[in-house]
Amino acid sequence: MTGYTQTDTRSESVTLPARPEALRMKPGETAVIVVDMQNAYASEGGYVDIAGFDVAGAAEAVAKTKVVLDAARAAGVTVIFFQNGWDKDYVEAGTPGSPNWHKSNALKTMRARPELAGTLLAKGTRDYAIVDELKPRPGDIVIAKTRYSGFFNTITDSVLRARGIRNLVFTGVATNVCVESSLRDAFHLEYFGVVLEDATHHLGPDFIQQASLYNIEKFFGWVSTVADFCGAIGQVPPTSGI
Repeated sequence: MTGYTQTDTRSESVTLPARPEALRMKPGETAVIVVDMQNAYASEGGYVDIAGFDVAGAAEAVAKTKVVLDAARAAGVTVIFFQNGWDKDYVEAGTPGSPNWHKSNALKTMRARPELAGTLLAKGTRDYAIVDELKPRPGDIVIAKTRYSGFFNTITDSVLRARGIRNLVFTGVATNVCVESSLRDAFHLEYFGVVLEDATHHLGPDFIQQASLYNIEKFFGWVSTVADFCGAIGQVPPTSGI
């Protein structure tokens, strides 16, 4: 049988251990959102590496995200990938009249090193591609975005509401930029946002990670771990045909 009915196990609630308190959620009302797990952000030779940020910690976040996705798919949880970048001519990136033109480290790096023009976060390049370890599978949803937040000028809100999704579980890069920006926007749209702290990686000093997690826990959402998510969602019998 395809799809789900009133007896579908995705309608059963599970309890996710989290800070500052546990959350009850139904798999059918939950999506895992993988933020910008692209070569640009998680691989040597990508934009983040070229710009001088440490990408060493991204490998663990990729590995932990793979564990999360396996558990989520088995439980019938929707999987969504955010993919950040612009057209090859960078029209979508904005002009000097846009704050993005001034603050994007990818754009600033290319202005400082003109030979890199057209290589960083340009659609169709290795930089833009999602890392091989996490290639989307049939049934997963990929949503392109041109700014930090996955809700800005995208179809994300419509995709989620059409599926009755209320809970968003975030993994990805960077905790302090695109993950936090997307979770903040989700909060203002009445979604329950959870970040899995050990399946994310930050840009900048290590204290940045803790600062973002503190901010999320205290003001915008919840913080949990890969083990706790997999343990909770693993209580749901595996789905078939969804």
